[in-house]
Amino acid sequence: MPPTLGDGKICYIEIPAVDVSRSAEFYERVFEWNMRKRGDGATAFDDVVGEVSGAFVTGRPASNNPGLLIYIMVDDAAAAVQRVLDHGGEIVQPVGVDAPEITARFRDPAGNVLGIYQEPGT
Repeated sequence: MPPTLGDGKICYIEIPAVDVSRSAEFYERVFEWNMRKRGDGATAFDDVVGEVSGAFVTGRPASNNPGLLIYIMVDDAAAAVQRVLDHGGEIVQPVGVDAPEITARFRDPAGNVLGIYQEPGT
C-alpha cells in the first residue's frame, strides 16, 4: 500500500553516514528497515510500515547532540536497546530517564543520536 499522504506529514529523513553500507546494515538489523538502491545509486530506506522513507547522506556532520531528535517506535524498548548494542551502536540515555514515557537514546555507527520510543501498555 502507498503511504498515507497529508499536508504536514513527516515523510522523508536524511541520515548522515560515514560508511553508508555500515549505517544501512545497522538500521536494517536493529529496526528491520527495508533498504533499497535508488535510481541515482544512493542507498535509501523505508520504515517497517512504509510511512517514512529516506536516504543516507555523506559529507554532512552527524547529529550527535540532540536538537531536533527523532524517535523510532519499537514494540520492546529493552530489546531494541540490546539490538543497538549488538550491532555497534551506543546507548547515551538508558530506558527509564524519561519515565513515565518509555524511551532511550542511542548513537548510531556514524555518531547520530536518535531516540527509541515504546508505546505504554505494549
